[in-house]
Amino acid sequence: MATLDTVKSIVGDILQLGDVRTQGLSADSALLGALPEFDSMAVVSVLTALEEQFGFTVLDDEINAETFTTMGSLTRFVEQKLGE
Repeated sequence: MATLDTVKSIVGDILQLGDVRTQGLSADSALLGALPEFDSMAVVSVLTALEEQFGFTVLDDEINAETFTTMGSLTRFVEQKLGE
């Protein structure tokens, strides 16, 4: 659960969602295509912030649109990168 909370915080900060909207995000919350703030530039910013926060590197061939389908899919991606 801690990873989900950290990913939520990063997404909320990058998208400037504010505390209420950020806290309202759950693993089932849709991201890409559902949040108008989540555009291609936001994807790059979120990936960069995740790399900095968790200390891993994301290669271009490791990500696709499914990674950003929901908050849960993005969190699972981070957990896989961390080897959890």
